[in-house]
Amino acid sequence: MPETFKIGRLGKTHGVKGELTFHFTDDVFDRVEADYVFVETEGLLVPFFFEEYRFRNEETALVKFEGIDDATRAAQLTGCDVYFPRELTDSGDGELTWTEIVGFTIADSISGQTVGEVTGVDLSTINTLFEVRTPDGQTVLIPANDELINDINRQERCITMRIPEGLMEL
Repeated sequence: MPETFKIGRLGKTHGVKGELTFHFTDDVFDRVEADYVFVETEGLLVPFFFEEYRFRNEETALVKFEGIDDATRAAQLTGCDVYFPRELTDSGDGELTWTEIVGFTIADSISGQTVGEVTGVDLSTINTLFEVRTPDGQTVLIPANDELINDINRQERCITMRIPEGLMEL
């Protein structure tokens, strides 16, 4: 899984020929014209090759995978998470999408301690926030502010930040 990142979830079937709704959080599969994505089934990441897809809106597409030719087979994939291989991303210029950052570790540049793992990015407010699961299982929100970020190490999947004093005690 470290070589992939989650980009969405498969929804209900559409029609009788094996199409599924795909609710995505990152359209990287279209930007790089990928032939496949990984679908998590029974705890395993299985590659599924696109036969075709078309967008319904900015967050949903209808997808048809090779070998999935009827609604019964497609229904077996409803509710499954969809992942994309990091090696195929279009962010080779050093820029990461918010979706790609999920799974990165946050480290405090002042104390040198690991703060936790990014489990999500909250874009619902004017201030973007990292949703971070701490080693003790708590969830904390940390501002994803450029002034607080010291370094992003793509290979080690680690973001070194200056964590504001007292934030972790909230």
